[in-house]
Amino acid sequence: MARRSKDWNEALAQDLKDKEFAKEFILASLDEGIDLQTVLGKVIRAYGVKEFSKKVRMASSNILRAINRRHNPTQDTLNRLLKPFGLRLAVTEVNSDREVG
Repeated sequence: MARRSKDWNEALAQDLKDKEFAKEFILASLDEGIDLQTVLGKVIRAYGVKEFSKKVRMASSNILRAINRRHNPTQDTLNRLLKPFGLRLAVTEVNSDREVG
């Protein structure tokens, strides 16, 4: 990943505190192939883990565990973390010419 200036990272962190910006950031990042735990980690840390934990009524330690790529959070946990942004996990059909098999 390219190195960014401190000012750029601080500006992004400030922008991520906005619910709509964070929602679009999450969706765009997933479209780019960045994994959900990494994206949520960036957004939640920008918001502040302690403050976010109050918002979702989950212990900070559980949030940190859920966004750690070494752990495998449940769908319910991920949906709980996505809810403040108006998002949830879903399965959709992929339009592809390739056959599975």
